[in-house]
Amino acid sequence: MANRQSDDKEHTEKRKPDNFLQRLGPGLITGASDDDPSGIGTYSQAGAQLGFGVGWTMLVTYPLMAAIQEIAGRIGRVTGHGVAGNVCRNYPAPVIWSLILLLFVANTINIAADLGAMGDALKLLIGGPGALYVVVFGSVSVIAQIFFKYERYVAILKWLTLVLFAYVIALFVAKVPWSEALMGLLIPRAQWSAAFLTTLVAILGTTISPYLFVWQSSQEAEEQRIDPDKKPLKHEPEKAEQETKRIRIDTLVGMAVSNIIAIAIIMTTAATLHSAGKTDIESSSQAAEALKPVAGAFAELIFALGIVGTGLLAIPVLAGSTAYAIGEGRKWPVGLSRKPKEAIAFYGVLAVSVGLGIAINFTGLDPIKALYWSAVINGVLAAPVMIIMMLLVRRKSVMGDLIVRGPVYWLGWLATIAMGLCIVGMGASLMLA
Repeated sequence: MANRQSDDKEHTEKRKPDNFLQRLGPGLITGASDDDPSGIGTYSQAGAQLGFGVGWTMLVTYPLMAAIQEIAGRIGRVTGHGVAGNVCRNYPAPVIWSLILLLFVANTINIAADLGAMGDALKLLIGGPGALYVVVFGSVSVIAQIFFKYERYVAILKWLTLVLFAYVIALFVAKVPWSEALMGLLIPRAQWSAAFLTTLVAILGTTISPYLFVWQSSQEAEEQRIDPDKKPLKHEPEKAEQETKRIRIDTLVGMAVSNIIAIAIIMTTAATLHSAGKTDIESSSQAAEALKPVAGAFAELIFALGIVGTGLLAIPVLAGSTAYAIGEGRKWPVGLSRKPKEAIAFYGVLAVSVGLGIAINFTGLDPIKALYWSAVINGVLAAPVMIIMMLLVRRKSVMGDLIVRGPVYWLGWLATIAMGLCIVGMGASLMLA
């Protein structure tokens, strides 16, 4: 008997994660990918144009984005399907396909802008042809997603999250007036202007974005599917408390990382570019280049390296979320853990999404100018997707006995209402301008 207990204990210890990082998964990668080169561009614009006065938005959005992302994760883990898979099973086809079309457009523009920013950043560092770097980065991303073993690929994405802390280093390289910076962070200040409200929607569209819902929910479903010891939680509700706690911790950490980095970027650009009167920043690579004469070559180097690293993390999430959404909508076999021949259509969508992103960089369409409005599209798209999610998590036919209740549920609705109000405010200010 003693030997059996010893064997059980040894088996449990073998399955126990070795460290805190290994306990984190979809939530950490989702949060980190939120700070992609296009997001860095949005935060750099905000800091350069509006200064420290916009920093408070990061504290306000944290509980809202954490709640809505936890809800997305729980949908995937409870049902065994991502957000798109659940929408196509519970709503008319025009609903799912109108949302997927907007998601595809926004994600493709985001991928194009991210690849362009990565190419420009590497050109800034070592010279050479930026267009070639765009092709290389895009190709490497697709090949890695298709041919790397799933567990190894997810581990690489986890380690790539560490590059985000380059922006914390950049913050401390810059000379920040900390009293002014903390006032901007802790005291909300708003302006009734098209510029401020559009920037606010762009920030919300970057931090609370539909591709993040799709990715996290699909990854939770994927990790359940590949583990023979797991079933959708609605079929084994006895594990719900433990799994919900894991998803919550994972999400809280991931969203905290996302917002800490965003705060660092806003403060860095506010302290350097805004203070120097450099407010015409349109991209992350422009921000990196503009930092050199203001904050020194080291700040430029850190900023540029961060752009490349975050792009390598974010492009798979953007392309993957598009492939998951379309694949689940069509009820194809989906998942990065599947071999290419088992999910040809899924990987085909993923490759086409990145391919179009590469192609945009060779057309007359400027992906950097399109980027800002892509973030706004994400904000507009987020509101109906969030409403659908909030309705899904109260359906017993979807969630079984594990419908979402309590503070997380109400924070989810608060996030949805906040996004809707910002969109209405932006529209009204644009009409009155």
